[in-house]
Amino acid sequence: MTEKLEDIARALVAPGKGILAADESSGTIKKRFDSIKLTSTEDARRDYREMLFRSTDAMTNYVSGVILYDETIRQKAKDGTSLVDVMKAAGSIPGIKVDTGAKPLAGPTKEIETVTEGLDGLRERLADYYKLGARFAKWRGVITIADGAPTWNCIKANSHALARYAALCQEAGIVPIVEPEVLMDGPHAAHDIDECYRVTEWTLRSVFRELYDARVMLEGMILKPNMVIAGQKASKQASAAEVAEKTLKCLKSTVPASVPGIAFLSGGQSDETATQHLSLMNASGPLPWALTFSYGRALQAAALNAWGGKPENVAAGQRAFTHRAKMNSLAALGTWDAKLEKAA
Repeated sequence: MTEKLEDIARALVAPGKGILAADESSGTIKKRFDSIKLTSTEDARRDYREMLFRSTDAMTNYVSGVILYDETIRQKAKDGTSLVDVMKAAGSIPGIKVDTGAKPLAGPTKEIETVTEGLDGLRERLADYYKLGARFAKWRGVITIADGAPTWNCIKANSHALARYAALCQEAGIVPIVEPEVLMDGPHAAHDIDECYRVTEWTLRSVFRELYDARVMLEGMILKPNMVIAGQKASKQASAAEVAEKTLKCLKSTVPASVPGIAFLSGGQSDETATQHLSLMNASGPLPWALTFSYGRALQAAALNAWGGKPENVAAGQRAFTHRAKMNSLAALGTWDAKLEKAA
C-alpha cells in the first residue's frame, strides 16, 4: 500500500467502508465488560478484540481501518500473530489513539469544561507507533454545552491542541483523525438541536483556522465530528431528517472540500439511529467529501453482548459485528433501509 498521506486518507473513507473505533481506555473497556459480567484482564481484552479483527467478512468488506489503544497495538493473538498483522491481512489499516485524555480546564468552568492532554512527548510516541504499523491516529477534543459553556477559552484550547497534534502526525507520516466532539450526552445535555448547530459551527470554524495556521495538509487528514443533534436530556428531540439536514448544512459551511472524508462518531446515539442518520445524509445527493462512520459502541455493543466473554460464542459475536458493519456500510452508500435490520 502507498505511504502517501493523501492515499491513506482516501483509503480510510473508501466507498462503503468506515472505521472501527476499538481504542477504549482500560477504564472504558472495564465498564463494557462489567455489563456482561466479565473481568477485564489483558487476555480477555485480547480475546475480545481478536474476535472482532478475525471477523474476515466485516474487516475485508466494510472496515477500512481500526483505531487501537496502546495495549492493543502491542498485543499478539492467541496463535502468536500480532493483532496488527491480523488486521492488515484482512486489508484494514491500523490506527492508534494518541491523546492521554480530557482533563479539567483550569478556570471558572473547570467543573464542566476539559482540555485534552498528550502533546508532551508525542513526536517520539508517533515515531514508535509508526514502527509498530500505525498509519493513522486519533485525538479527541471534548466540548460541553451547559449554562455558561462552552467558553471561547475551551474551544480555542482544544482547537489549538488538535492542530498541533495533526501537524505532528503528518510530520511522522501518519494521517491525523481530528475529532472535536460536541457532547450530546452527560449531565448537562439539555440543549436543543439549534444550540448544537451553533456550537458545532463555532467549534469547526475554530478547528480549521488552527489547522490552517499549523499548515496541516487538509488532503491528508480525516475529520471526526459529532452530528448536529439535540442533547439527550432535551425536552424536544429532532427528527432523523432534521438531524441529517442540519448536520450537512453545518458541515458545508465549515469543512473545506479538500478534506477527503468525514467519519462521524456515534456519540450517545443508539446503533440504528446512528446508522439511519448517516444513510439519510449520504442519500441526499452529491457531497464535497466522503461521509462515513468511525463508530465504537455503535459497531461493538451487539457483538459484545452476543459474545458474552464465552469462547463458544465467538461465531455469534462475529455475526453480530458483521451485521452492524454491513448496515453502516450501506449507510455510507446512502442505501440503508430499516427493513434490512429486521432481516438479520
